[in-house]
Amino acid sequence: MKLNNLHKHYAKPTPKRWRQLGDALLSVGTTITGFAIYEDAKWVAISALLVTVLGKFLTNFFKDDNN
Repeated sequence: MKLNNLHKHYAKPTPKRWRQLGDALLSVGTTITGFAIYEDAKWVAISALLVTVLGKFLTNFFKDDNN
């Protein structure tokens, strides 16, 4: 996948496997972020939040081979 074609893939349907992975990462990251905020571990909360959002965002760049 070339860098200049990434924007074309973003709006296309994401394969089920990648959606499931993104949702799992979002769930785990949200749990870690919430616990870290509760325990006042700000660097853990910020790190988990950034990784979670980035992971979910990146799954949108994968597309079905049929499309």
